Amino acid sequence: MTKHKHDNPILVTGAAGAVGGIGRNLTEFLLAKGHKVRALVRREDQRADALRRLGAEVVQGDLTDLASMHRAIEGCRRIYFGMSVSAAYLEATINTAAVARHHGVEAFVNMSQMTVTQMSISETTSSPQHKLHWLAEQALSWSGLPVVTVRPTVFLEGFFLMLAAVGVRASDELALPMGGGKTSPISAVDVARAVAVILDDPASHIGQIYDLTGPESADLEHYARAFSEALGRPIRYRDVPLPAWSEGLRRAGFPEHAVNHLSAITELNRQGRYDRMTDIMRKLTGEAPTSMHDFVKLHAAEFERREPTPAGG
Repeated sequence: MTKHKHDNPILVTGAAGAVGGIGRNLTEFLLAKGHKVRALVRREDQRADALRRLGAEVVQGDLTDLASMHRAIEGCRRIYFGMSVSAAYLEATINTAAVARHHGVEAFVNMSQMTVTQMSISETTSSPQHKLHWLAEQALSWSGLPVVTVRPTVFLEGFFLMLAAVGVRASDELALPMGGGKTSPISAVDVARAVAVILDDPASHIGQIYDLTGPESADLEHYARAFSEALGRPIRYRDVPLPAWSEGLRRAGFPEHAVNHLSAITELNRQGRYDRMTDIMRKLTGEAPTSMHDFVKLHAAEFERREPTPAGG
């Protein structure tokens, strides 16, 4: 184990975050590689305690707060910056980047999104979050910081676990408004593994943009068959109307910013914009990304058949 790994902690933002859980998995991978990790969390709760038990130093703070970010970044040479879908995303990125620049960090790994690959000064999408990601990448490229940009496709943990599990459990349906478009979803755990490789020894990665995809690009009919095989019962894909689906997200308590973003992703999927494949995951980590079949197998308990609970039951 080289000595430098123990000198400075690596800052991991969003370490307690729920969506996909990149930060938490990244914390675990970096600790396993012998690094100290400083985990930034928004609030002190059980998730913060769990990070401490893993061996991380936990700092409570807000990405948009200047004093918080000085406390978080001071003494760190490498940073992972990731934030869940939020209207404050651009402010958080620039606040973190400004403080990182002040402290002279040697690597700033920015978690972006694959859609940005197809955006430009004259091409945008209807997602407010995509626009913020594009602007954040612009600002980081102007910042002079040693940036590594990671752009994954849709997360398996998002659309296929958080949003689709309820339909699979209740009616053996993958009910999503994705049309006939193909997509190559990736596991957040795989993305965290790739980021851990970059942060372990960042010098050769500075200035690179890595588009990360799953192991295949296929339509939802294909993924429904993968669900069927993994769960041992027939699961069918039902292409649901977008307005009703979006309304369901609102009823479930999703903020409007997130509803608009998720709705835009499904629309882009219909248009075939997510039909992309790279082998960068394997090049970075030496491992193939998790397949849909293996992912569903891993989370089988969350897809088990359940009768809908009666109202008030």
